[in-house]
Amino acid sequence: MPNTLLNETFKSVIQDERVRAVIQRLEAERNGARAGGPNDGGQSRDPYDYAERGFSIRPEQGDLIYFLCRAMRATRVVEFATSVGMSTLYFAAAMRDNGGGCVIGSELVPAKIATAKRNLSEAGLAAYAEIREGDARQTLRDLGGSVDFALIDGWPRDEKPSLAREVIGIVAPQLRVGGYVMNDNAEPDFLEFIRDPGNGFISVTLPLKSGTELSVKVA
Repeated sequence: MPNTLLNETFKSVIQDERVRAVIQRLEAERNGARAGGPNDGGQSRDPYDYAERGFSIRPEQGDLIYFLCRAMRATRVVEFATSVGMSTLYFAAAMRDNGGGCVIGSELVPAKIATAKRNLSEAGLAAYAEIREGDARQTLRDLGGSVDFALIDGWPRDEKPSLAREVIGIVAPQLRVGGYVMNDNAEPDFLEFIRDPGNGFISVTLPLKSGTELSVKVA
């Protein structure tokens, strides 16, 4: 009965019901959380003030991540930032289902790392993720080789350049030709970089969430 209910109430391209159950719980927790994050009226831009809250991609974005990673047989991917591990679950599920691989995440807040690790363990995916604690501008400088996919979904801040712009500058040289970049927050300076053909990408805005930028490295 519980499995039937899950199938009827939560749709995903991921078939593993253990993974789907964790994603469904995280989405329910997000929907039940109080309003007022850093992008929608919250007074603070300090990530430590939101240590108990996850600011994550939506399931439709996660399904696209999983779908593309499976299609391209991705084995090494990176995300900024991990938060409570919603995107990590989709990436790690794809790595496992592709026969092996790793998602490298970066997260500043230790409490969120602990939560993400619990979520991964609950989903049976802990072996497919490495979460690096600290500033992504440092932790992602060496990814240990080329990567297939990068999610740039970092913390908003008032000063420029945005963190997204700084991190893509670090990650882009480590992304293989044919690799994807997904961006969730549409930071203007990130979009200026990724849409400039001189930087080696072609890019499209998808009607997911409030607009999701998907780019592929072509040079």
